[in-house]
Amino acid sequence: MLEYAYRCCKANRGAPGVDSQDFADIEKYGEERWLGELADKLHRKTYRAEAVRRVWIPKSDGRKRPLGIPCIADRTVMTAAVVVLTPIFEVDMPAEQHAYRANFSAHTAVRSVHSLMNTGHTKIIEGDLAGYFDSLPHAELLKSVARRVSDRLWSAFIRSRRSMLRQSRCGIINP
Repeated sequence: MLEYAYRCCKANRGAPGVDSQDFADIEKYGEERWLGELADKLHRKTYRAEAVRRVWIPKSDGRKRPLGIPCIADRTVMTAAVVVLTPIFEVDMPAEQHAYRANFSAHTAVRSVHSLMNTGHTKIIEGDLAGYFDSLPHAELLKSVARRVSDRLWSAFIRSRRSMLRQSRCGIINP
């Protein structure tokens, strides 16, 4: 699972996190060795997520938006978590939800709206969720996750990442 998650992260070619480690560093060190050590930390329950590097991305209107960049180890573990957790939550997703789902995008949403318009639907409701993740009710969300995920280690990992990402958005963690 970790090897698959690592390959997904590597394919995205993201920037290094606070540890400055990039994929070339891991290749030099030895991917198999690096993954083995990460797996060992997870098995021994000594794995700890790193701080999230914060950068500011310019927007078309001149403003900037914050972006948190986790280190590659954290991205790998988070991707593995997504692979494990997605099927648990995917079954409850309504067909109309296109964001943050495999094989769904803004383009599939537009095609869906177009199809509905061609079948007699005449009203469209559009919502802009700008800043939604900044105002997410985290306590309620974690309770919801806990109802579906009974593994304490996964729950602790999710809580630790949420806390770290929230601190990053508040500007506590900067490179």
